[in-house]
Amino acid sequence: MSAYVIAVANQKGGVGKTTTTVNLAACLAVDGWRVLLIDVDSQANATSGLGVEKKEGGSLYRPLLGEGSLEEKILSTEFERLDLIPSEVDLCGAEVELAQTQNHLFKLKEAIKPIADSDRYDIILLDCPPSLAIVTLNAFVAADSLIVPLQCEYYALEGIAMLTKVVDQLREAGANKEIQLLGVLMTMFDSRTRLSHQVVGEVRNYFSEKVFETIIPRTTRLAEAPSHGKPVIHYDPYSAGSAAYEVLAQEVISRLGLRTA
Repeated sequence: MSAYVIAVANQKGGVGKTTTTVNLAACLAVDGWRVLLIDVDSQANATSGLGVEKKEGGSLYRPLLGEGSLEEKILSTEFERLDLIPSEVDLCGAEVELAQTQNHLFKLKEAIKPIADSDRYDIILLDCPPSLAIVTLNAFVAADSLIVPLQCEYYALEGIAMLTKVVDQLREAGANKEIQLLGVLMTMFDSRTRLSHQVVGEVRNYFSEKVFETIIPRTTRLAEAPSHGKPVIHYDPYSAGSAAYEVLAQEVISRLGLRTA
């Protein structure tokens, strides 16, 4: 059976997208699933968040352009069952070069397919850039499903309509008829503020059962973990952030219809 490919995306920055990708990947791996995280964002925050140094030529840039295999870019991390394809600054150039190629929206799907079909991984997570440009659209075409992190703030719903519209367009155009919204994840929740509660209520009204039950709190430990190159479950396993992402991992597995690892 092929690995499930999940894109974690929101064109708005600062919503906890990379935090979610890194910590969800780590919790799934701790639970026994074989996970590959592909850092599709040229900022490479997921790469450094797993304690891996950016290295020239190490990203998916060349394989996206049909030069070499993506499998050659896979690195082991210090965390069991969690591998990484890192990112680096040169991925910025992919936007321009991909636009000049044929079938430019399918390049990542083609590059990932041998890995997904190899029975090496159960789940492949794509950490997308904060935009709806060509590289992100490639991730949407390659993915089976989509997780959208939303910050508990006033403008939370702004822009998400555009993201869901783009996904619908890809589906209708036949670029990826199968892609599903796996769930909307509320992040940076502050239980002390009325606003956080209001935003969660508003998003639940809008997306109903598509919103994950799990809500990610705003915590110091979650914010600190990336500077130590560790997911929070390895940095402080007993913190509120660790507990939240552990529950999210179980909810994701349940929504995917998978049994225990």
